[in-house]
Amino acid sequence: MAMDRINWDNLRLFLAVVRAQSAQEAARRLELDHSTITRRLHRLEKELGARLFERTPAGHLLTPVGQRLLEHVERMESSMVLVGEDIGGDSHMLTGHVRLGATEGFGSFFLAPQLSHFCERHPGIQVELLIVPRFINLSQREADLAVNIERPHRTGELCSKLTDYRLRLYASRRYVSEHGPIRRLQDLAAHRFFGYVEELVFSQELHYLSDIVPDVSSSLRSTSVVAQYHAVREGRGLAVLPCFMAEPCQELIAVLPDEVELRRTFWLAAPADRRELARVRVLWDYLRELVECNQSFLLGDSPAWRRLA
Repeated sequence: MAMDRINWDNLRLFLAVVRAQSAQEAARRLELDHSTITRRLHRLEKELGARLFERTPAGHLLTPVGQRLLEHVERMESSMVLVGEDIGGDSHMLTGHVRLGATEGFGSFFLAPQLSHFCERHPGIQVELLIVPRFINLSQREADLAVNIERPHRTGELCSKLTDYRLRLYASRRYVSEHGPIRRLQDLAAHRFFGYVEELVFSQELHYLSDIVPDVSSSLRSTSVVAQYHAVREGRGLAVLPCFMAEPCQELIAVLPDEVELRRTFWLAAPADRRELARVRVLWDYLRELVECNQSFLLGDSPAWRRLA
């Protein structure tokens, strides 16, 4: 069947099912009956003369034909969004919503307070900060731009190095006073640590504790670096934390700072079509300017962050 006779609404439902990974979840998000979603998907498959999904207990998985259709439909969706915003003037005006995805620690401890100043500077822009302990999926339109701890390599995305940052080993002052000073790496074997749940770590960049302390004993493990931060503050163990989280806290001190030091990188990415929107571009530029004036803070050489004038 000719593509110009295919109902765009059915293609939109196809996208919703792909992003929700099930017809039932897509129906819930769109507030439609599950039977309506299923019926229209069958109609779309009949119109195209091909199967788009394999129905499995894990959800709706794309067939090779479905994957090819997804690429076309996402390009169509992007074009329609840009046309609508260009005609309405939104692609050139600093108004509208922008969703920024970020890792948990960076989003909570650095970006959140800084973005409040961005909103004052640009009152016409509403920022949605999506903070999750995982990668943000820009191809599924979870966000307009995202800060990741690994460089993305997806086609259709613009990516730039945002900044380096340091991590060190931290303990509370109370913990050190109760357990005595730690003078060398070998002393760490006698101490308790807080770290990640190894099998649930979403990036190899976070597998560092066992490299510092082989056969480490973690009395508390969490998928959340914020949870590890709060556990260390309670004075019951040590943890590797980003300096931008730990240095501003007067209760915490770096342990063996000259010997235990890690350096990681944040990457800034956005879908190429969204990057050209004025509200996305101005937030992109703000983030780059912001980290540039906070290099010493992000590298652990200063205990206080600076906001842009």
